[in-house]
Amino acid sequence: MADREQPEIHANDLRLRLWQPGDREAVTTAYADPAIQRWHARSMTDDEASTWIANWPRRWSAETGAGWAVVDGDKMAGQISLRLIDLQDGRAEVSYWVLPHARGRRTASRALQALTEWSFGTLGLHRIEVLHSTANEPSCRVATAAGYGLEGTKRSEAKHADGWHDMHLHARIVGDR
Repeated sequence: MADREQPEIHANDLRLRLWQPGDREAVTTAYADPAIQRWHARSMTDDEASTWIANWPRRWSAETGAGWAVVDGDKMAGQISLRLIDLQDGRAEVSYWVLPHARGRRTASRALQALTEWSFGTLGLHRIEVLHSTANEPSCRVATAAGYGLEGTKRSEAKHADGWHDMHLHARIVGDR
């Protein structure tokens, strides 16, 4: 990864593009949304959003993570990122959120499908995982729609504001359809 520029990825009408300093307001707005706060277990100040955006190129260079703004036309729709990247073992975990105006339009599943195809074809990953609270039914639908099979439940895996949550583990492996 570090030997190349992070690309923009296209998913028909969606673009997965690099974060820009001017995206700070969209990030703080996203993390103020109750649904995003609930599942991502955090809020974000303007300064934290600026730091969050500035850290993505470092993660790319360190080959530990990669984040993209999901843009529909010229409007910010959400984010998608690869986390816990392990190039040697060909694995990563993916995280995403979608702003309220872009929900219900398959924004996350289309972005996830495009990122998955790029990750397998260009980055050389073999396995990508999605973890989400068992109570987060929309995220379960996103993973399933993008071809990520449900592999099981990790009990009491993540702490949210309302306590410990069991987490569904979905995964896609090169060759899955």
